[in-house]
Amino acid sequence: MNPFHSLGRLTLSFMSYLGQLGYLVGGIIESLLKGQRRYQQTFAQVAEIGGRSQTVVIITGAFTGAVLAAQALFQFKLFGLETAAGGLVSVAMLRELGPSITGLMLAGRVGSAMAAEIGTMKVTEQIDALRSMAVHPIDYLVTPRLVAMIISVPLLIAEAAAFGIFASYVIGVHFFHVEAAYWVANMTKYADLSDVFIAVIKGLSFGILIVIISCHQGLKASNGAVGVGRGTTNAMVYSSLAILIANFFLTLLMQHFFPAEFITN
Repeated sequence: MNPFHSLGRLTLSFMSYLGQLGYLVGGIIESLLKGQRRYQQTFAQVAEIGGRSQTVVIITGAFTGAVLAAQALFQFKLFGLETAAGGLVSVAMLRELGPSITGLMLAGRVGSAMAAEIGTMKVTEQIDALRSMAVHPIDYLVTPRLVAMIISVPLLIAEAAAFGIFASYVIGVHFFHVEAAYWVANMTKYADLSDVFIAVIKGLSFGILIVIISCHQGLKASNGAVGVGRGTTNAMVYSSLAILIANFFLTLLMQHFFPAEFITN
């Protein structure tokens, strides 16, 4: 096959996919502005997305912070800079690892569940039944999940970062015998509210990407169980890739608005 034909076909497919996502985003915005408020569905999704994701997010955040602290201390110990590890972990957990690992965990746990649930409704014609009852599928299925994600993600990121920082404190103070006062002093010196702001912005962006991509995969599901399974897998993979790519550009953007010299002063 001609490689230029393959490249052109791939480009057209990608542009078509972006167009479908844009159409869904437009429907979500219209639903938020003019649609019916469905508080019961929103609260149920807050419990599903936020409440049931806490355990995996806390465990992942704690062990990420612990591993980061151990690796930093192994290297910093060679130069007598063990106390600097506290500042490194706190900034890394807030600006990068907290939002990223929370987003990736939600992509795997919540994103795939959204795609599977909506996809099952699509192939069993339940979505058509909603339309026949004058219920807009985006109002009923997508918007409550988006609102619930926006509510839940900042709290989940806070938990991941807090437990990661606490685990790093335990590793540094109790296993590497760093003075607790110096560890805490460096944590508070190099991390401030601007890092929290960056974490929230990144987390909200990742959460919105997860909902849009996962719900789109569910709404376009076809061919029965095979299509639902394919959509579930695609939702997790596409959401994870989108998070990693978006994280790079958001890091550059946040660094432009919050340069390092501003953050550390």
